[in-house]
Amino acid sequence: MRNGLGRALAISVGLGVLAACGSAATSSTPTATVAQVLAGHQLLAPIAAEELLRTPPQGLVIIDVRTPDEFAAGHIAGAIDIDLNGATFADDVAKLDPNVPYFVYCHSGNRSAQAVAYMLQAGIGSIYELQGGIGAWQSAGAPIV
Repeated sequence: MRNGLGRALAISVGLGVLAACGSAATSSTPTATVAQVLAGHQLLAPIAAEELLRTPPQGLVIIDVRTPDEFAAGHIAGAIDIDLNGATFADDVAKLDPNVPYFVYCHSGNRSAQAVAYMLQAGIGSIYELQGGIGAWQSAGAPIV
């Protein structure tokens, strides 16, 4: 419980950082409670994430929130790129179906935590996040394309 609460608080702090930076993604960020953040989010270690992707829940969408150049250099098979720092991030999230599950990752976990927080605020109900990002994924021997 302590790790989950710490993660939720970190996400809340991340929202504050996003708002302070004036990112396009935060222009209409609503406020969520810690309980709401915890309810729709699961942080997965690379081994658990790889297992999830072997037998994904129906409709799972994999989202890489790194830059297009990072994405092109290597990504998890089946992923789409929605750049957290891109000008269209908020619009791209608004187009997502809130009723399907999402798997979100970045390079190390910082940007994915920010993206997940924003997505939860936007009403996305089920999000899996890769702990440690694609760097941890590769260190665990999991494949990229």
